[in-house]
Amino acid sequence: MTAWFGALMTPLQTALGEMHAMTVWEGVAVLLALAYLLLAMRASVWCWAAAFLSTAIYTVLFFKVMLLMESFLNVYYMAMAFYGYWQWSRGGERHHGVQVCSWPLATHLRLIALTSIVSLAVGYLMATYTQASFPYLDAATTCFAVMTTYLVARKVLENWLYWVVIDLVSIYLYLSKGLMLTSLLFVLYVGLAVGGFFLWRNTMAEEAEAVTR
Repeated sequence: MTAWFGALMTPLQTALGEMHAMTVWEGVAVLLALAYLLLAMRASVWCWAAAFLSTAIYTVLFFKVMLLMESFLNVYYMAMAFYGYWQWSRGGERHHGVQVCSWPLATHLRLIALTSIVSLAVGYLMATYTQASFPYLDAATTCFAVMTTYLVARKVLENWLYWVVIDLVSIYLYLSKGLMLTSLLFVLYVGLAVGGFFLWRNTMAEEAEAVTR
């Protein structure tokens, strides 16, 4: 009986230990991700350092819970952290960093159409050839986040509106996988994305006014 109880408790204790470790690392990733967003709202170039560290942790966490495209997405985020840092610090015509800009509606409609087609194709491949959870939703959030992160790096104002939608869908995915801290983070993200839109819009207006003086 004792041997049977010990054999039962050993894997349980191991699982609890892994869950605790995952929760700790998830907490660190959440704090770094929140720092990234707050710094991005202020258009601080240091947001990209926080982004790199946070996404490195999430790459591992998402792989462990079989959100394969989310894991791949965070590898892309790490690369974009370098690109975003360069754009914000050395990009632009005078190499002093890019300024906040707005793209026309027609451009965004083309981006949405193209990204939707790609996400459907990726979702089909994932549903057919992998064990990924929620393949179509996972693919959609991944593909749109890939596109939107590029908009952040270029300081396109409308990136915040894309994030509102992406974050709402992501909340459902993370709740389904038991990533409670990340789900709460993304609830906060929705509000901060709205705030980021208005902050960047004010910044764009101020920069335009400074040019006309």
